Parts: sequence; structure tokens; C-alpha cells
Amino acid sequence: MLPDFRLETYFSRWEFTARYHLTASDAQTMSLRELLELADDDGRARWESLNLGYTETYGLPVLREAIASTYDRVAPEDVLCFAGASEAIYLAMQTLLDPGDHAIVITPNYQTAETTPLSICEVTGVALRPEDGWALDVELVESALRPNTRAVSVSFPNNPTGAVPDEDSWRRLAQLCDECGIHLFSDEVYAGLELSPRSPLPQAADLSTTALSLNVMSKAYGLPGLRIGWIACRDRTILDRLERAKHYTSICNSAPSEVLALIALRAREQILDRNRRIVSENLPVFDAFFARFPDLFEWEPPQGGCVSFPRYLGADGVEAMCTTLVEQEGVLLLPASIYRSDLTPTPADRFRIGIGRRGPQEALKRWAAWLDNRR
Repeated sequence: MLPDFRLETYFSRWEFTARYHLTASDAQTMSLRELLELADDDGRARWESLNLGYTETYGLPVLREAIASTYDRVAPEDVLCFAGASEAIYLAMQTLLDPGDHAIVITPNYQTAETTPLSICEVTGVALRPEDGWALDVELVESALRPNTRAVSVSFPNNPTGAVPDEDSWRRLAQLCDECGIHLFSDEVYAGLELSPRSPLPQAADLSTTALSLNVMSKAYGLPGLRIGWIACRDRTILDRLERAKHYTSICNSAPSEVLALIALRAREQILDRNRRIVSENLPVFDAFFARFPDLFEWEPPQGGCVSFPRYLGADGVEAMCTTLVEQEGVLLLPASIYRSDLTPTPADRFRIGIGRRGPQEALKRWAAWLDNRR
């Protein structure tokens, strides 16, 4: 049985009641009108003539073409759409793993990446190294392998740390999985939101015929309301098994959402440029805030994505700080307990902050005044 999803339980209490959502994991969203203004003639015609019936389980064919175009070696037939990323993660783990198998999961992570495989089989955690910029240690992954290891699950750019491994380590991990006959499951929901001068990593499905690349419209594109995600994998046998598993969950995607996702993907570079610009404009604002309180925080901007995992040095501890801050000032952060792991020790003095939405100044001003008043 799966445990409570800590992040969603916390958000159910605070996400829509706190005045300042300073821990959002998605980039700034846009209105329906703004998105439709980006539509080409075909996208506009599809929207205006849309039939609200069932859709294909694999996804709208032209949408799968647009998704495949974001990869180097992926064909439309290598893409299966889902109702967001969580459905895809859940069904992928159910498909790849059986009781008696073994999996490896990077920590810290998005909780379902850990708890779903743990509900099926034995899992070993490999922690990113906070003392080295949350670096990926491929040798630790290799040392954790067993004869029955079937999957290695990673997330880069990482949530919650914003870490991105160097390309050599990333390629070595993909090669290691290939050599051992292991599926690399790669959560790439922040791909395209890397910050200059760092280049995007090659996507896992381009590096290996058996790797699974997960993506979604929610994070880098800033369109979580569409609930459109996908897995790209050049192993059609895996995709066919995933499709049959999807018959028991969402069956098919929302027809309006598929057309809107198509419009967004055709305007991909424009949307990602916009969202990277928002993050870049926000970074000096956050730098200045944390520079005011060097005795309370250790801050590093994300290497990719729009979340970071700063350290809190206050005597009251990060859990108390986050709780009191949201209760008194309505400023929402995610404390370290949300990201605790049953697999590895995880830092207890961190919190997740989001830097992908416009206008964080008022929230930071409230937070700074609250900190000043407590001195």
C-alpha cells in the first residue's frame, strides 16, 4: 500500500490558501487566450472544430509528432501520452518492475519516484552529493547494482535541488544501464529550462533504445492545467505494455488538452525562451534576498529548472521556520521533511523554493520583514 503523498498532503492544506506561493515547481503559466494567440492556422482550426469525444490511448497522432520533434532519435511511434507525469511514473514502475526485482532511485526525489517502486520490490537509494553541488556519483550507482536490478530512476534537472550532472557522468550512466541490460527511467520535466551557460543534457531516449524519457507540459512549459505528459521510448514492447496498463487508469487524454499541448509544442522555443527569461530575471532578486541574511541561509541558484533547495541555519530549524512563516505571513515554502527518504539520509535543514513565477518581490519583502522582526 502506498503511503500518504507528503507534498500533495501539504499542498492540499496550503497551496490555494497561502497568499504567496513561493515554492511553486512550475514556470509562470499563461492564460488560454495567450496560448491561443501562439497557435498556427492548423492549431487554431483544430481548436475551433474540436469534437469532444474519446481520444486515442497513445495520444493524438499529430501531438505525438510534435513531441517526437523535441528529440533527436525518437519517432512519433515511440511516444505514449499520459494524463500528466504522475500517471506515467506510476504505470512505468508497475510495468518495469515485479516482486523479486531490484531498482535504484536517486535521492532526493519527487516522492512517487521512490514510494511506487518500493511498493513493488526492493529499492536502493543513491544520494546526490550536496557538498559537491548535488553531483551524481555514477560509481555509487554501479556499486549498488545487483543481478536482479531492472531499473535506475533519476530526475535531471533535479527536483528539488535544481542539479544537473555533467554530460560525461550522464552518458556514463546511460552506457552503464545499457551494458547491464537495465532500463534507465529519466524524469526530464525541466528539460529546456537549463540556465546559461549550461547546455541541456541529451535526453535519455536519444542515448539508449531501452531508456524511458518522461516529460510533461506542466514544468518547463508552465502549463500544468493541461495535464498532458508523455513517455518516449524506442523499445516498442515497453510502450505497448504501458498502453495496456493505461487502459486501467485514464484510458485516454482530454481532447482539448491535447490540442492545446500541440499548440504549445509548436511554439516551444518561444515559450521556453519566455520562461528562461523569467527565471533569469528572478535570480538577482533571490540573490539579493539571501545576501541580506548570510547568517540564516546558504543559497545556490539552480543549474536547471526553476526550483532550488537552500539550507536554513536558524536555531529554530527549517520545519518551524516554514510552518510559522506560512501561518503568520502566508508565505509558502516546502520544508525538508517533504523530501525525506526511506532509502538514504537526506538533509533536514533544507527547503524548496521556486523561482519560475513572475513577481516574487512582495513575498520576499514579507519574508524579510518577518525575519527582521524575529532578530
